[in-house]
Amino acid sequence: MKEILIRSLSGLLYVLLLILCLNYEQLSIGLFFVFGLVCLGEFKKLIQLKSYIPYFIFIVLYAIFGYWQSVLNTDTGLDEATQILMVLTIFVELFLIKDLFSEKTIPLFASKRFILTTFYLSSAFVFLILIANYHKIYNPNILLGSFILVWVNDSFAFLVGKNFGKQKLFEKISPKKTVEGFLGGLFFSCVASYFIATFTELLGFTSWLILSIVISVFGTLGDLIESKFKRQANVKDSGVIMPGHGGLLDRLDSIIFAAPFIYLFLRIIQYVS
Repeated sequence: MKEILIRSLSGLLYVLLLILCLNYEQLSIGLFFVFGLVCLGEFKKLIQLKSYIPYFIFIVLYAIFGYWQSVLNTDTGLDEATQILMVLTIFVELFLIKDLFSEKTIPLFASKRFILTTFYLSSAFVFLILIANYHKIYNPNILLGSFILVWVNDSFAFLVGKNFGKQKLFEKISPKKTVEGFLGGLFFSCVASYFIATFTELLGFTSWLILSIVISVFGTLGDLIESKFKRQANVKDSGVIMPGHGGLLDRLDSIIFAAPFIYLFLRIIQYVS
């Protein structure tokens, strides 16, 4: 009972802090900067990388895009730089998906460790900022809606899987995840997309419906990939910063992996329209 209470309070504090900061651009930029540093530290331990270079790369990437967005408030060069970053990030993430399905372990040679910290982790926090600035002016609703879809997917995947799950989704990596749980999370995310579309009025229902599918699929893959990193490192959690939950990376692994694909979809509908 005490463990459940601690877990609930810790999770509630995390959600309230996120929602509060998302209402203000400067606070959200500062919050994701801190989140990024914490996640980077946790991830470096998982892949046994002792170098401080990833911190420098993260700060440079985050500062450039954050300064571009909130201080210069200009699109000059931003679209081109973002497209290059998006292509590189998605390319790296597709290779991680390949490693998830085709490799006994994810190869972690020296150069790949730096590639992962840059294009798997650091760039994800850049895309979180860019998603909130999708309309060229700060509006947190698309990003908040994306977080809500992640929470709905994770919660119902757990509930459905626990009560009805029989077929294992990826037993060697995450024994508790089931196909039924994944489908349950996907279904309720699709249902939640209707209500998000109704209350935000930023994107149509069809766009939110597709986003719910994107987030469920790539969020689940992101969770599995982080689980594989933890299994290779022989640890249960990425850290201890959130009592009852583990590390911050454990809470953000889904949105981190899904972020560049969310941004790609937003760019596609912007181009089509």
